[in-house]
Amino acid sequence: MNVHSSLLGIYEPGPGWLFRLPVGWKYVLVLALTLPPILVGQWWLTAVFIVVTLLLLWSSGIGPPRALKIGWPLWLMLAAVLAYQVAILNPAGAVVQPGNILIAVLAARILTLTTSTPVLMDALAAGLAPLRWIRVDPRQVALAIALMIRSIPYLLGSIEDARDAARARGRDRNPVLLLTPVVVGAVAYAQRTGEALHARGLPAED
Repeated sequence: MNVHSSLLGIYEPGPGWLFRLPVGWKYVLVLALTLPPILVGQWWLTAVFIVVTLLLLWSSGIGPPRALKIGWPLWLMLAAVLAYQVAILNPAGAVVQPGNILIAVLAARILTLTTSTPVLMDALAAGLAPLRWIRVDPRQVALAIALMIRSIPYLLGSIEDARDAARARGRDRNPVLLLTPVVVGAVAYAQRTGEALHARGLPAED
């Protein structure tokens, strides 16, 4: 599947400074990149932060071609948002709205491209430790987020595969033939994931 890992990317060890940066500071960096353009809502600030985020990735050996490889479904969504803003004669919104989404995705890729998933989840569980006060297990929350991170790219890839298979049969305009294998694959994937968790005794009961 060619887009299973497009959205958040695959971690590959590297020598760049972002790879060496402690994971807690990476989470802070993600917030520092995503919040200001959202709160200010100015097109020029959004444009600046897109460039800054790309430069940060580039400074650690992750060039624009890899950084911007986020999959056609997301690019299609961004294009639709941009087209809508242009259609309602809101040129600033045509930059701000899709641009802020792109910044959030690129900032998330700073985490996922430079940090292994176990390290990310351990840090997240540590940060969620106060949830124990309301009887919520932070390890289970981190596990749920890890499953989400893994599942979303998989489902996007399933859609891509189903579309390619339908096109090969000349039936790409039939929504039933497109959605049926996606739904069946999603259910099978959920069952396999549940069986794997159960085999490992997860979620653990206190």
